[in-house]
Amino acid sequence: MNRLCVVLAALLSGCVTQGTYDALQKDRDTLKADLDRTKAESAETQERLEKASRELSERIARVQAELEKTVIERDSIAKTKAGLESDLSTMLKDKSRLQASVEEMKTALAELSRRKAEADARLAEFKGLLNRFKSLIDAGKLQVKMVDGRMVVALASDVLFASGSSKLSKDGEAAIAEVAQLLAEIPDRKFQVEGHTDNVPIKSAQYPSNWELAAARSLTVVKTMVEAGLPPDRISAASYGEFKPAKANDSSEGKASNRRIEIVVMPDLSSLPGFDELKRVSGQ
Repeated sequence: MNRLCVVLAALLSGCVTQGTYDALQKDRDTLKADLDRTKAESAETQERLEKASRELSERIARVQAELEKTVIERDSIAKTKAGLESDLSTMLKDKSRLQASVEEMKTALAELSRRKAEADARLAEFKGLLNRFKSLIDAGKLQVKMVDGRMVVALASDVLFASGSSKLSKDGEAAIAEVAQLLAEIPDRKFQVEGHTDNVPIKSAQYPSNWELAAARSLTVVKTMVEAGLPPDRISAASYGEFKPAKANDSSEGKASNRRIEIVVMPDLSSLPGFDELKRVSGQ
């Protein structure tokens, strides 16, 4: 730089030697060479910068693409996770419902088993009753049947009583005594004697209606059975008069079927479903 100033001073003074000129020329060539080199280096640097910029842009683009792909995958994973959580929740609910259904089925099966056992027990008891009274059934003195879900020993009142009377015949007393002895052998059962008539009205000083006649007959049977050995706390009397016919009263055969004494084997209510709850509600 100092040399350049000297050259400029010499030029301004108008006195330039050949040596000075040569030196200046050399400096100029040197400067030009430096300038050309600098330009070349600048171009090379520019090219490197552009290349680096392109590579950076490409890398940024790749990273951006990978980022977008990652975001998509993340969203997909999130959706899959949400779906799996929903499926798990549904499965847990289904499992809970299934367990509840299984428990309900177990309860229902247990109830069915209990009812089947009760039905089997009633059937066995009915068969036992038939066997006990087989000789009387075969002799035509009585019938054993199911009426309204109850076991009933039915005797025709025409065999037991005279028309319009509540006094047992000798054959009737013997039949009732034999029935009482057989019933006494059935443990843990109570019995109700029910009196029934046909629809032919009766009106007398002793029996103003069929109610009184049927009641008197059922009481006579009860007393006879107690005298034959049946404990009095296991038997009771009832009267239906003409109002619970076994058959239509439009024929002599129908009327005869309706004039009857029925000894009902009373069901054990404690074995019925809900008995404990009814007992609790009633305060017993």
